[in-house]
Amino acid sequence: MKSESKKETEEKEKTMKLSIKEGAVASVMTGAGDGYITPFALALNANNAQIGFLSSFPGLIAPIAQIFGSKMMEKYSRRKIMYFFTFLQSLMWLPLILLAFFFNKNILTSHLPIILLAFYTIYAVFGAVAGPSWFSLMGEIIPESIRGKYFSKRNKIATTIFIISTIIAAFILDFFKTKGLVLAGFSIIFFLAFISRAISSRMLKKHKDVKFKFKKDYYFTIWQFIKKSPENNFGKFVIFIALMYFAAMISGPFFSVYMLKDLKFSYTTFMIVNISASLFSVIFLPILGKFSDKYGNREMLKVSSIFVSLIPILWIFSSSPVYLILAPQLIAGMGWAAFNLAVNNFIYDSVTPQRRGICVAYLNVLVGIGIFSGAFIGGLLAQYISITFMNILLFIFLISGAARILVTLLMIPKIKEIKQKREKPVLLYVEDIFFSPLKGLKYKLYSNFHSVKKRLGIFGI
Repeated sequence: MKSESKKETEEKEKTMKLSIKEGAVASVMTGAGDGYITPFALALNANNAQIGFLSSFPGLIAPIAQIFGSKMMEKYSRRKIMYFFTFLQSLMWLPLILLAFFFNKNILTSHLPIILLAFYTIYAVFGAVAGPSWFSLMGEIIPESIRGKYFSKRNKIATTIFIISTIIAAFILDFFKTKGLVLAGFSIIFFLAFISRAISSRMLKKHKDVKFKFKKDYYFTIWQFIKKSPENNFGKFVIFIALMYFAAMISGPFFSVYMLKDLKFSYTTFMIVNISASLFSVIFLPILGKFSDKYGNREMLKVSSIFVSLIPILWIFSSSPVYLILAPQLIAGMGWAAFNLAVNNFIYDSVTPQRRGICVAYLNVLVGIGIFSGAFIGGLLAQYISITFMNILLFIFLISGAARILVTLLMIPKIKEIKQKREKPVLLYVEDIFFSPLKGLKYKLYSNFHSVKKRLGIFGI
């Protein structure tokens, strides 16, 4: 039994290392593919309402597919589910490449944005079906004591690759744009997305597949889940996350539109501003993992929600790329990295392994409703509301910021920490996050100064 236990431990450690590599490879798809779906839709002459729909419909339908994915875990191994549906997801980049060809040949040009919406929704559905299996499996493979540290490391590496792939994709698009062939550029980066997801799915096939038997009473319907949500801590947490995504998605689809259409940024400038948030998240992720382990996920949710609420408001004050990078994008990189890490860890702490898959599916259904509603409302406002006192997109950003602040003030006090952690004032949290990276630098400068001073002393200085 000891040898078997040791073997199982080694297999889990191997899977943990493989998962980091898989996340890095999959990030190429995110950077070169998902990150440029809105610019691609604009290149196909999609209007503001259609841009909103491009976020809202996949955001609603994909989480519903997660319920189907969680039920599949009863009959099929989680590894097989992850592999099969991520491979199908990779194939969906091929018809998107075909849309670029149709546009160049003037085939169905007026309908291409709607066709793009349909294919991208199917793409999101395939990824969503695999989601509960991945989340459930990783919850059993990664030891509870190092989850914060592990996911911060995995996210840091994945984000770094995401940044690199986003930069390469922007250079490809700008190069082909100068040749009058921007849609050929989209075809190339989407092909890279296809290849990366196909490789990622093969790596998922090599993950350790921990045997998992469901207890008879594990299942409960989504209606039972919703009915009990206001009465329990996890339910209040889910309501908070869904409302926060609703508020965020009022403006979420339109930052790209604002930069490309209103500010006339090149793809390279657009890319630099876009990835700056990811770069800042890479810098802060190691600190955030330690922060979560030290103070708890509820406290990190509280602080990150404040930062997330400020993001769209900060976009109002200047259109300078330098300002956008150093103000809203800095806050976005840190805020969303902390928010997403806290959400994942809070779920692991709150839900038993038996019910993780189904709870994540139901959480994402409610989040999907929030995403759909927010993006749908934002799209209608952007397309049909006419105001003269400010840019309509900036007005939408302001509405989104106010909604985020309201959700934070109403919901955070209702959520309790699962594990007992240290608490302290918010300003001291901010000090921990911002100035922790400088403490090591301060120590090195101090040591080097005294070393130099000692050496100069021999000259009487």
